[in-house]
Amino acid sequence: MTAPIRVLVADDEAIVRSGLRLLIDAESDMVVTAEAADGAAAVHEARACLPDVALMDIRMPVLDGIEATGSVSALGARVVILTTFDDDDNLFAAIRAGAVGFMLKTSAPADLLHGIRVAARGDALLEPAVTRRLLERFASVHRPAADAAIASLSTRESDVLQQVARGLSNAEIGQTLFIAEGTVKTHVANILMKLGVRDRVHAVIRAYESGFVEPGECW
Repeated sequence: MTAPIRVLVADDEAIVRSGLRLLIDAESDMVVTAEAADGAAAVHEARACLPDVALMDIRMPVLDGIEATGSVSALGARVVILTTFDDDDNLFAAIRAGAVGFMLKTSAPADLLHGIRVAARGDALLEPAVTRRLLERFASVHRPAADAAIASLSTRESDVLQQVARGLSNAEIGQTLFIAEGTVKTHVANILMKLGVRDRVHAVIRAYESGFVEPGECW
């Protein structure tokens, strides 16, 4: 039997932590192994229980979620930021610190559980509504920079990166481009290797930084 996904919940609101624990512990394939009310406690608990996934709020006392994300992700946990729509700048900083994705606190329970499973299996979590707003804002204040690695992508890899920037899964990309899901997975792996990035989120950021994807283009 496969071991359950170990989840750390870090949020300064007790009611949020309790709600997440009830939701997660009701699933047979995941369990909350620790809670934290501030960033410093999150780092401490991550060291103690080595979670597979950490659900991290940004605005927390003692140590904020951005600094905590860097430390927790360095321990091997896949950090998913839980956010509202008023944290754009902090969200980008959290992604830079090592977060694999972000979800709205208003997400449906089924979507949140799906997000935990996606993160646990090593994929980056790109919720389209949040991704669009965050990256379009980033692109509006950064001039595109030439990127030789982006330019080195094959035509098909470029097509796949365009779809990744839309927030599509491998299966959805396969359906869109009429190629096998396994082929998409290979293309994504090649893209990450050529760009020298660790996950899909950072590949999309590179795409925006280079001007390969422009605000609104993929949405």
